[in-house]
Amino acid sequence: MNAETKLRIAEIEDRNAIWAIIQQSIERRKQDGSTQWQNGYPNMGTVESDIAKGFGYVMTVDGEIAVYAALILNDEPAYSTIEGAWLSDGEFVVVHRVAVDEKFAGQGMVKKLFDHIEDFTRSHEIQSVKVDTNYDNIAMLKILESKGYSYCGEVVLADGLRKAYEKIII
Repeated sequence: MNAETKLRIAEIEDRNAIWAIIQQSIERRKQDGSTQWQNGYPNMGTVESDIAKGFGYVMTVDGEIAVYAALILNDEPAYSTIEGAWLSDGEFVVVHRVAVDEKFAGQGMVKKLFDHIEDFTRSHEIQSVKVDTNYDNIAMLKILESKGYSYCGEVVLADGLRKAYEKIII
């Protein structure tokens, strides 16, 4: 039977579940030898700020939180300076802080998340989705490639250099 996945805006009462999922991701990156998320960011304050600003989204599987992501409209200062070139200069959705509950790991959840994000983008008549990831986050790089995201160049975020991708939605 196919589980039902839904993307919804995160509520403040989701914060402990979200923070638990992010902590698992921080630990997983560490085990993988990645430098990403190893310096105290993101933290509970990040989650609370995302929720307060309306950026926090959860993807649920049969009502249970499986994935967290921050979706931010048209606002990522780091993206204004790219070593390379974006595909477009219209409105965009930025995807940050993607984290999967390990209970749902290896089940294609992030691909499903991107399907939901693309539907969200299309329904809001926004031109594209922009996302960046660490050069050593092999899993995310493979997902972006499989979902048809184009490599646009490099951007510098607070904790270092990132590979930047974009997909035109409309």
